[in-house]
Amino acid sequence: MEEFRRAYSRLCKESGTEPQETVLQQLHQLPQGRLDLATQSLTVDTCRALGRLLQKESLLTELILSDCMLSEEGATLLLQGLCVNTVVRFLDLKGNNLRAAGAEALAKLLRQNKSIQSLTLEWNNLGTWDEAFATFCGALAANGALRQLDLRNNQINHKGAEELALALKSNASLQQLDLRWNHIGLLGGRALVNCLPSNRTLWKLELAGNNIPGDILRAVEQAMDHNQDRQTVFRESQARAQVLSKEVRHLREEKSKQFLDLMETIDRQREEMARSSKASAARVGQLQEALNERHSIINSLKAKLQMTEAALALSEQKAQDLGELLATTEQEQRSLVQRQAKEHRLEQQEAAERESKLLRDLSAANEKNLLLRNQVDELERKVKSQQEQLFLTKTELTNTTAELKMRAIQAEERLELEKNRSRQSLEDAEHLRFKEVEHMTRHLEDSERAMQERVQRLEAARLSLEEELSRVKAAALSERSQAEEELIKAKNQVRLEEQQHQAHLEEKLRLLAQARDEAQSTCLQQKQTVADAQVRASQLGLQVESLRRRLEELQQELSNKDQEKVAEVTRVRLELQEQNGRLQAELTAQEALKEKVAALERQLKVIASDHREALLDRESENASLREKLRLKEAEIARIRDEEAQRASFLQNAVLAYVQGSPLRTLSPQKE
Repeated sequence: MEEFRRAYSRLCKESGTEPQETVLQQLHQLPQGRLDLATQSLTVDTCRALGRLLQKESLLTELILSDCMLSEEGATLLLQGLCVNTVVRFLDLKGNNLRAAGAEALAKLLRQNKSIQSLTLEWNNLGTWDEAFATFCGALAANGALRQLDLRNNQINHKGAEELALALKSNASLQQLDLRWNHIGLLGGRALVNCLPSNRTLWKLELAGNNIPGDILRAVEQAMDHNQDRQTVFRESQARAQVLSKEVRHLREEKSKQFLDLMETIDRQREEMARSSKASAARVGQLQEALNERHSIINSLKAKLQMTEAALALSEQKAQDLGELLATTEQEQRSLVQRQAKEHRLEQQEAAERESKLLRDLSAANEKNLLLRNQVDELERKVKSQQEQLFLTKTELTNTTAELKMRAIQAEERLELEKNRSRQSLEDAEHLRFKEVEHMTRHLEDSERAMQERVQRLEAARLSLEEELSRVKAAALSERSQAEEELIKAKNQVRLEEQQHQAHLEEKLRLLAQARDEAQSTCLQQKQTVADAQVRASQLGLQVESLRRRLEELQQELSNKDQEKVAEVTRVRLELQEQNGRLQAELTAQEALKEKVAALERQLKVIASDHREALLDRESENASLREKLRLKEAEIARIRDEEAQRASFLQNAVLAYVQGSPLRTLSPQKE
């Protein structure tokens, strides 16, 4: 950082300004590869110098400029310098109040820079200007290096969220996006949720503090979990592919090593064969020279014999000497023949040893070939096991999809049945209520007319029947209390049955109708007793009013029950909607599993093709090795035949020489 500090001072002096002391102190204290100027008020000249330095700096990987009170011009100069930088990975511009010009400069940075992976823009005002923020989002869509983006507290509204959603549909590198504490709202949340199925790399999206409903947040969480699962599956598939590629490379290396070893052994055998052929040629040459020497000796002996035949009569002593010389030559010939036989036997032993060695090498090559075949069989078994696992996963996938379809169909049928039942129960209840009200009104009118007539006729007997009327009143009160208790019990029973299950609504309505019939019967009995007792018209009016209030209460209870039914139906609908959402999430998960299965099938096809190519290469190599071994065996057989022919020629020559020698005919006569 000392060089960076000196370069900063030099650039400031060249531009005619003094470097900031706080910046110099901060540069003096910073570690290698990190430039932290947080909370430093940077001037425009300082930003210009830093921008020029960042164009050429090749050691900085982290640049922290949070809370630096950057002006629009200063931020633009700094970001222009970063546009050509290829080393910085982390950039922090938190709390600099960046606006329209800053958003455009950031858009230019994202379009030109290919190295920044983390960008922090918290506590700025990028979302206030729609056009500038749209430009920023377009640059984000074209960027392929950014992995983490922090846009907290940037005044982003639903239009900015829609622009971000369009950018996320095209972006294929961003993994983490923080949009907390903005003004995205319902529309922006829906736009983000709609774009998530097109994005497969984003696995973390923070949306707290944006007035977004809970169902949208849950949908975002489900999409993020789905992308996380996809990333884990992708990483696992990459790891498996790397392992398989390593195994293939290892097998290829082993194959190349074995091939090189085999070629080295073949080369060594060729060298040994060449050396043996050279040695045999040298030995044959030596034998030929020895034969030539023997021929010369024989010629000299023939000359001597001719001389001795001419001088035989002169000296027997010379003849005896010549006989002794002949005996010595014969002994030398025998010893020469024995030596040649020994050498021939040694050559045969060496040839047998070479043949055994070649056979051992051939057996070793065959064993290596068997090992390679075993490895190929093992790889084929692995491929078969993977194919079986793939088939099992396919069957599980089909079973789960069929089960999910059956569940969806059952849920739809259940919902339709519940709808029909609730509709029928509501219609029946409304019809019964209308009939009961009409019947009660008619009955009340008839009873009023009858009571008026009976009051006129029985006015005289009123005094005699007052005691009986009091008793009837007590009985009526007791019956009324019993009816009210029964009505309360019926209400509680109906409520409990409605909470247990909606299927018992018809039974509850029947019980309620019975309770109403009982109440009506008690009312009729009371009216009959009042008519028989000739109660005064005022008391009858009071009783009629009480009965009307009771009817109103019953109507209120019916309306409450209708409301409870409606609430139950809405609750069931919400549950079914949630179940449909879960089923859709499961269907998306199944689609992801299908994609995983397709990817695994493609990998298996690639692996199978690689295995087939490796097998074909090995078979071709084995065929070439077999051809080479066949050629070697033919060459060895040819060399053996040549050596046998040479030995037979030598033997025939020696035998012919021994049998055709004139000294052999003379030596037995001397004896």
